[in-house]
Amino acid sequence: MLETYLDLARFGEDTGLLSERQADQLYERSTLDPEGAKEALLWGRQLREAIHDVFWAIMNKRPVPTAALARMNADAQTAATHMRLVPAKGGGFEWSFDDFGDFDGLLWPIARAAADLLASDGLAYVRACSSKSCEWFFLDTSKNHHRRWCDMTRCGNRAKVQRFYARKKSSR
Repeated sequence: MLETYLDLARFGEDTGLLSERQADQLYERSTLDPEGAKEALLWGRQLREAIHDVFWAIMNKRPVPTAALARMNADAQTAATHMRLVPAKGGGFEWSFDDFGDFDGLLWPIARAAADLLASDGLAYVRACSSKSCEWFFLDTSKNHHRRWCDMTRCGNRAKVQRFYARKKSSR
């Protein structure tokens, strides 16, 4: 699904990492520097594959691929070089990333979040969507931790509609 840098920028917008304005600005810059945008897109794909391989291995109780974990470590370390402590609303401090002016800036919080999840108690609740046509992983934060779909409005609803029509068809 990451065919162009625009796809990557829109992913950043859809996930809330970028505002619509930031995504548009990055896309406009990508037309002026297609090589820089292409490098960031390649890094995004490689990071995605490394995250997938590590979490897939963990969910399937397999050895974690050394190369994928090394990639995640390197990307998390790169992300850390762009983090700063800033005053938080209401007091205290929080981590913030440098401005997303760089093409790869939207990958920094993704790399950091994946690394943080690996080192957290939440790792046990990473699941793969039960839909046969979906390859997404999700964090099961449901009360009993028995969620089956990445998104109830998409994959979950689709599965329920298919079961409903199958029951209707078999009852005829």
